[in-house]
Amino acid sequence: MDALTERFERERPRLRAAAYRMLGSAAEADDAVQEAWLRFHRTDAAEIGNVPAWLTTVVARVCLSALRARRNHPEEALDGQPEPGDERRDPAQEAELADEVGLALLVVLDTLAPAERVAFVLHDMFAVPFDEIAPMLGKTPAATRQLASRARRRVKGGTAAEDLPRRRKVVEAFLAASRGGDFEALIALLDPDVVLHADRFAGPSPAPIVLRGVESVRRGAILASERARASELALVDGAPGLLMVRDGRLAVVLAFQIDGDRIAGIEVIADPDRLAKLELAVIG
Repeated sequence: MDALTERFERERPRLRAAAYRMLGSAAEADDAVQEAWLRFHRTDAAEIGNVPAWLTTVVARVCLSALRARRNHPEEALDGQPEPGDERRDPAQEAELADEVGLALLVVLDTLAPAERVAFVLHDMFAVPFDEIAPMLGKTPAATRQLASRARRRVKGGTAAEDLPRRRKVVEAFLAASRGGDFEALIALLDPDVVLHADRFAGPSPAPIVLRGVESVRRGAILASERARASELALVDGAPGLLMVRDGRLAVVLAFQIDGDRIAGIEVIADPDRLAKLELAVIG
């Protein structure tokens, strides 16, 4: 038993890292790894030729089942009630894992179909061959390769605009200035006629908010500095924008209209229906 435990513990960090990327939840990842340990404990080790590959297969299949159940039977938490797994969530642990992986990547991965997500994570992030992934998904290696390729296009986005680096630089500067409360830097980034539109889900007001002019938008950005600290750069419908994440879930998106080297417009999107329709991708 000691030998089995030691053998499993050597694989635990890799299995947990893979499960977290497939599920986006530390608690669910731990559950998947624990299930792998229980199955490993019940199986004759002599029947397992390649222990790392066997454990990876078990974890991947558990994660795939969880992703499919999540998609087929989404559980909506009642107002004021914790979501499933919240009672076991360690915010510091979740933040550490999310920082390691990248909030934007987790959000984008969550838009993939379960099989796409598993194929992409295992192949592109953990170098598992398609021949080994295919049986986990019940697909041929060729079909598995297509799933990963489709996911890769979603994650990395389509063909970027030629001025993407310039636009990215402006949005990165806006994020840095907002986080740091740098008034002068923010003013330098904003067009004199800048307009900010926020939908009714984005702020304390039950109605949409419109801010016009440098001073109004600057004040709004400074007030949102705490929210900016939980934000990350990403492609929003093909252009650089910001994703704001709360409790591991996409909460707000900022889309920017950039004219030259200045921000002419900002759209703050928090409406869940609108968020679900955005095309999000990671900026490499």
